[in-house]
Amino acid sequence: MMDPCDHCEEVMQPYLDRALSVEEQTSVEEHLASCPWCAKRFTFESELRGYVKVACTEPMAPDLKDRLAALRTPLQ
Repeated sequence: MMDPCDHCEEVMQPYLDRALSVEEQTSVEEHLASCPWCAKRFTFESELRGYVKVACTEPMAPDLKDRLAALRTPLQ
């Protein structure tokens, strides 16, 4: 049987995507309620998604866009 923390790590992204069955979701929620390490990991992943969402919706300053473009490595 898989370690509960390993399983939680494996299903974290589908859990955040709300792509798990009700039974799987309940299992993850029970584990998160009893495991501070996984709960902390969940909080991190959830907050990271929020930052990425904001970064993807806010317009980028033209000078930053130019600086990032200069860092690109050409595809070969």
